[in-house]
Amino acid sequence: MNFSNQYNRMKQYLLPVLKLSLMGALMGVSGGFVGAGFHHVLHFVTGVRQSLNWLVFLLPVGGLLTVFLYRFFKLQSNRGTNEIIDSVLENEFVSPLIAPAIFLATSITHLFGGSAGREGAALQLGGSMASIFGKMFRFNKEERTVMIICGMSAVFSGLFCMPLTACLFTLEFESVGTILSPALLPCFISALLANKVALAMGVHATSVIQEETVTLTFQNTWKILVLALLVSLLGIMVCYVFHKAEHLAHRWFERPYVRIVAGAIMIVFLTLLAGDHRFNGAGMEMALEAVNGRADWYSFLIKILFTVVTLAAGFKGGEIVPVFCIGATFGCVTGELLGMDPGFAAALGLVGLFCCATNSPLASIALGIEMFGGTNLYVFVLVCVITFVLSGDGGLYADQIIEFSKSSMTRSKRQV
Repeated sequence: MNFSNQYNRMKQYLLPVLKLSLMGALMGVSGGFVGAGFHHVLHFVTGVRQSLNWLVFLLPVGGLLTVFLYRFFKLQSNRGTNEIIDSVLENEFVSPLIAPAIFLATSITHLFGGSAGREGAALQLGGSMASIFGKMFRFNKEERTVMIICGMSAVFSGLFCMPLTACLFTLEFESVGTILSPALLPCFISALLANKVALAMGVHATSVIQEETVTLTFQNTWKILVLALLVSLLGIMVCYVFHKAEHLAHRWFERPYVRIVAGAIMIVFLTLLAGDHRFNGAGMEMALEAVNGRADWYSFLIKILFTVVTLAAGFKGGEIVPVFCIGATFGCVTGELLGMDPGFAAALGLVGLFCCATNSPLASIALGIEMFGGTNLYVFVLVCVITFVLSGDGGLYADQIIEFSKSSMTRSKRQV
């Protein structure tokens, strides 16, 4: 092909690329504002809960409010993040009502002490916003799909201030083994701009920069491999328990009101049994304590129980931040047993379990860099690769497509 033909082809691509980039910029600015606002609201309600511990006794009331809210918006059949995954895979429209519903419902969960995260809400907020813009500007189905990915990336980045992780995660997680190439540039633009907006609005990334270099010698490599293996087994267990608990909750309590009140009462009982409120909320504080080398041996087990009950009951938010807490506390305790630095092992556990749960190795590597610095990049890469392969084809998101099986080159094309 001569230069003239290549130039003509480049001109044909230029306009669509420019259009997609402008879409990414639009979603980046708007998603950054929404993500930052969401961050500040959750920070405020969490502070209220921590200063008024008795609010946990009103968790059943919060549960009833959540069910009423979704019934009011006619979203009883909403499947949360899995619905956003379907919208990307099937080019489907996302209801704009999801945005206010998930915003309020997640705030309710955090205010009254449910054990849930916030990334699921961020993905749903971004997807819902993108569909509104897509309908407003009359984008076609393919453009709307790119817009939804950009919206998820923007709100995720605005909420966590980790633009590279946000970009790669939203490109990877809905279809394991493939990345939608046309979305790469606009998605990165949206994440980068959202991060800038969020920083200007006072949001800061959660980071614990680890400057001590860990060299991959025989003496410590086997310890890292054992830790990665154990994190993989933990990831398989966590995903199985989460799915099984949701199935059992729907079978035992068919009515949403009954299910969510029963779950709320159980969380109140577990809080009284634990004797403190560490396990309520997302659990990021516990994760950071573990990364600083402090964790009780039972913390990851209790956090699993709190989170499983909260989400199976029907409270909104997400699984990822609790997964950070579970992985970090497990890594801290296990690393100490293996003779590793417990804080560094906690960081590896956090990133490794995130990789297992979401099937997103590139985003997990980016998370390790943005959260813990790039000093020990190859150690994080090793853990992410091992945990991704050994955790099998399961994951947190039931509608996630496994494009290629991890154990062979055969095209799987099946759901988790």
